[in-house]
Amino acid sequence: MICWATLLAMGYTPEEADLRLEKLTQVSMRLELINGIENCSVIDDSYSADISSLAIALDFLNLQNQHPKKTLILSDIYETGKANEVLYAEIAALLAQKNLNRLIGIGPNISAFAELFDLESTFYESTQAFIEQLPAIHFANETILVKGARRFEFGRISKLLTQKIHDTILEINLNALAANLQFYRAKLKPGVKTMAMVKAFSYGSGSFEIANLLQYHKVDYLAVAYADEGIALRKAGISLPIMVMSPEPSAFEAMVKHQLEPEIYSVNVLKSFLNFLPAHETAYPIHLKMDTGMHRLGFESADLPELLAVLATTDKLKVMSIFTHLVATDSPEHDGFTNQQLQEFSHLYDQLTEQLKYMPIKHALNTSGITRWPDAQMDMVRIGIGLYGFDGALKENRGLHTVAVLKTTVTQVKNLKAGETVGYSRKGVLPEGGKIATVKIGYADGYSRRFGNGVGEMLVNGQLVPTIGSICMDMCMLNVTGLNVKTGDEVIVFNGQYTIVDLAAQIDTIPYEILTNVSQRVKRIIFTNKQVEVKSLHL
Repeated sequence: MICWATLLAMGYTPEEADLRLEKLTQVSMRLELINGIENCSVIDDSYSADISSLAIALDFLNLQNQHPKKTLILSDIYETGKANEVLYAEIAALLAQKNLNRLIGIGPNISAFAELFDLESTFYESTQAFIEQLPAIHFANETILVKGARRFEFGRISKLLTQKIHDTILEINLNALAANLQFYRAKLKPGVKTMAMVKAFSYGSGSFEIANLLQYHKVDYLAVAYADEGIALRKAGISLPIMVMSPEPSAFEAMVKHQLEPEIYSVNVLKSFLNFLPAHETAYPIHLKMDTGMHRLGFESADLPELLAVLATTDKLKVMSIFTHLVATDSPEHDGFTNQQLQEFSHLYDQLTEQLKYMPIKHALNTSGITRWPDAQMDMVRIGIGLYGFDGALKENRGLHTVAVLKTTVTQVKNLKAGETVGYSRKGVLPEGGKIATVKIGYADGYSRRFGNGVGEMLVNGQLVPTIGSICMDMCMLNVTGLNVKTGDEVIVFNGQYTIVDLAAQIDTIPYEILTNVSQRVKRIIFTNKQVEVKSLHL
């Protein structure tokens, strides 16, 4: 806001200011949420320690509900201008307020005030003393916040607590996702609800981590594809209403146990669910899917008499929402068909509510629909891939932030002679010789074999280089001839500049497939850029 006001004061037009603000980059200070040892989650915030950033980190810790226990590893805090007895009394009060379960204090100062902390706690004089005792310290099924001043080198602790798996990682920026949510919310009329799609492991980006953030930002509904996804969210502490889009009869018992709400798309599914529900059940929440042209799942006009007849015979169910799926909201050439779908949906909705005698939530718009069809927002919208920074109706995804970055590393570099070949079936050829780099990603990680033989590219030291040879299960090769590349160099598969849209175009698919295909064995690092408090501004 300060930058924006300054640009206007300097005489720039609002349009020019808007374009320039898009070039602002966030300060690289961040929390990272990483899978840890013994079924733990580790929040790595090991670069700094002060009261303000500690409070922010503790708030992020409290957002994590996937484990019953919350632990803080905290170093001495310096340069606060406060006497130690005052400083650590404040920290003790803060920890009590944040409902922490365990404290591990490291440093002579925090250790000297151990009696102030009224919770399970242990203290060590130095990082090395803690590391030496680490094998005897029990960590299991807890979320661990590692928060330390740079001089304590807490990165060593985070490394020891982190689960040692594949070197290919998918970084997920929660702040970017939250910004994208607000981007779409700003387009909504007052009172319009939001349903966030978190199916397919939140489009490959995570599960409870994403859902926790959405719950914190008070979306109204979550939607998953299958019951087991919803059950996992419930077990991670998610209390939001969750719609299950493909409810299987075999999962009905678990769905009811975990208060999941089925999407009902046929009379057979409706009858099966009714027969399952016990006689004493009343007003169990369901959602009715109408087929207005997608022709995938849903009730058509001809199905309504039987649907209404079944609903009229029971009080076991309550219809929470009625919705349809629009097939081409991002395509102007199909706007006539979209209008036809909307008119058909309104007709079906009116017929249903006439008998129901109440008005369930009415919704039709997906991500690109929010962008292009503001008059069709109805009672709720469903935000899907737009949360992750992509919208087919937005030119160059303007206004959205990139949420996911997939990166890997160079395993080995080889110099090849003229005519030597690369990979299976000798499909990669260097007629004049050159240099190749083998990187740690393959089709088992979700990098499709279709990217092989020069179709795909990756960023190495900021430069796009092509694949060479076939994509292997766990690795692939890049042609880095003429570049200074060495073992251990970072390689970007996709990010904010070289995006999943670019990758999708290379193999004639859609961005959804690129993102959701990232394998579960690829380590996810969830982070949030932290707020930076500006103490003073000198001009």
